[in-house]
Amino acid sequence: MSTSGWEIRLSSTKSIPYFFNVDTKQSTWEPPSEFTDEQVKTLPGAKEYWGKPNQIRASHLLVKHNESRRPSSWKEDHITRTKDQAVTILEQHQSEIDAALNKREKFGELATQHSDCSSHDRGGDLGMFTRGQMQKPFEDAAFALEVGEISDIVRTDSGVHLILRTA
Repeated sequence: MSTSGWEIRLSSTKSIPYFFNVDTKQSTWEPPSEFTDEQVKTLPGAKEYWGKPNQIRASHLLVKHNESRRPSSWKEDHITRTKDQAVTILEQHQSEIDAALNKREKFGELATQHSDCSSHDRGGDLGMFTRGQMQKPFEDAAFALEVGEISDIVRTDSGVHLILRTA
């Protein structure tokens, strides 16, 4: 597929890159599903999307529980589910992602609908980050992933996560 018309711009409100088609005026947080990573790298503005050395970009789906360091979210003022219940919920999401034809798209949908993180409104996108910016278990898992790969369940003080490395 041709990448004609597509470019990567920086959102002035969220300070993260997004994909914009100058011909159709369509915009999306995620790369158009028909693009390969190699095609995305050729788009105008790709340097902002792919980041600098020692930086990665990831999205996550967070499920908090009653032992999380802040057991509340945009959905619930007081989260009462147990850690085991949170893991079970995340395992169900993991199964849905595994069954999807477009795993990246499904991940974004589930993060938007179900993540307990404020990043839910960006499909779980955390933007670019370097080592030392995230909790150690999250950081280790995210940096170990290849671009496009999704982690197994990761446990942190914030809750339990699935992580999708996007750059």
